[in-house]
Amino acid sequence: MAKLYHVPLSPFCRKVRLSLAEKKIELELIEERYWEKEADFLRRNPAAKVPVLKIDGKTLAESTAICEYIEERYPEPPLMPRAAEARYEVRRLVGWFDDKFHNEVTSKLLYERINKKVMGLGFPDSGNIKSGARAIKYHLDYMAWLLDHRRWLAGDTMTLADFCAAAHLSALDYISDVDWNRQDSVKDWYAKIKSRPAFRSILADVIPGFPPPRHYADLDF
Repeated sequence: MAKLYHVPLSPFCRKVRLSLAEKKIELELIEERYWEKEADFLRRNPAAKVPVLKIDGKTLAESTAICEYIEERYPEPPLMPRAAEARYEVRRLVGWFDDKFHNEVTSKLLYERINKKVMGLGFPDSGNIKSGARAIKYHLDYMAWLLDHRRWLAGDTMTLADFCAAAHLSALDYISDVDWNRQDSVKDWYAKIKSRPAFRSILADVIPGFPPPRHYADLDF
């Protein structure tokens, strides 16, 4: 059985979990307090970051590299298109959410509201929270623009780009930081993707001391 060292609300870990679940790969989840930098974990990943996946006798780090390994090793059902241009677009959007969206939104909202308290790093920075709340509106509008031209974010089929975006938004939805009424197309897209069997374990996550809102696990919002 594969083992994933993870943090439940980490969008990078959730991206890997969704990829594994979509491909029906049996998985044991092990929560890792990576910020404590214990020796055993540093031996698994000297970068002291999650996720870390143990699979096929290998220990893998870095979420996008892990997802691409999974895709090549377990190609069905596919999460990457075959055409080079289409694969580029998936990778571009994965980079968008894991870099730009993460830096402008996830790190400003999720990390301030949850991670700081869990890690004992003090109180949330209200300036960062306000900045993240402003930035997410722009990103939701960009997603709506993409969905006005495509069935899914990167094209006509669901891909890793959709799981990456959903990983970030689901973590933010856990703390009620997504205005689902801003863009109906984004809300409809998320309703479709969170109704997939692969999303079940994500929606079952409960962080002690931080209960999710009622709509979090509601497939109909």
